[in-house]
Amino acid sequence: MALEDYKKKRDFTKSPEPSGDQAHRSPAGKQARFFCVQKHLASHLHYDFRLEHDGVLLSWAVPKGPSLDPTVKRLAMHVEDHPIDYGEFEGVIPSGYGAGIVMLWDKGTWTPETDDVEAALKKGDLKFTLDGYKLKGSWVLVRTRGWQSSRGGSRAGGDGEGKTSWLLIKHKDDWSGPVDIAEFAPLSVKSEGDFADILSQDNPDIWRSNRPAEGGDTGKLFQSIITRALALKEAREGTSHAAAPPKKAAAKKTAPASKAAATKRSRTKRA
Repeated sequence: MALEDYKKKRDFTKSPEPSGDQAHRSPAGKQARFFCVQKHLASHLHYDFRLEHDGVLLSWAVPKGPSLDPTVKRLAMHVEDHPIDYGEFEGVIPSGYGAGIVMLWDKGTWTPETDDVEAALKKGDLKFTLDGYKLKGSWVLVRTRGWQSSRGGSRAGGDGEGKTSWLLIKHKDDWSGPVDIAEFAPLSVKSEGDFADILSQDNPDIWRSNRPAEGGDTGKLFQSIITRALALKEAREGTSHAAAPPKKAAAKKTAPASKAAATKRSRTKRA
């Protein structure tokens, strides 16, 4: 039942996302379990923060991404639970719900500071420790106003749609600071690539028309990524036509040197 919303929104005959059919047993109490953050370029750029609990990945969409600065409170919108195997997913969703590019931006383990995670979620105050490649140390998810107490189809509270507002906050410790971690470490922990690298492994031509976002900054970002992904794929397959201009430019650079040498030889001969 926990993945009912997840499955209802997706057509797995078209999407490469995990179907979530395999059951999974998660650790309980204060034991460490899986977490990940996926950078998702869809109709807008955001980061999906996921914590393993009770056989699924509890999920929050964080528009600006996590911050290591304890004074910065990041909005985190609770969304539908995802299957555990989604935590390793990286790739291209060609169409439909969430169409865009998914990057595995960080992963590792999280350890709750309480034995009763369900009670903490219900209270709206979940404290935990992260041990990832990029995110570490003490954090808290705090629910803001607008939450409804009915669990409905939503594990962490909500009205059945799961879209409740939380704040993701870094506690002050050895792993906190003023560094913009999203800017400082923008690449995948799985492939070590960026969005263009991921798209180039698939079909960069996929959104030649009807991109997930056409206008605004996101539309421009998509266009630049598609252009670079096409160039990367062409270069890898040896079909690029972009190599011709540099050769031409190089020929122009050597021309003056040849001319100078010829002039020098002429003067020597006359002498």
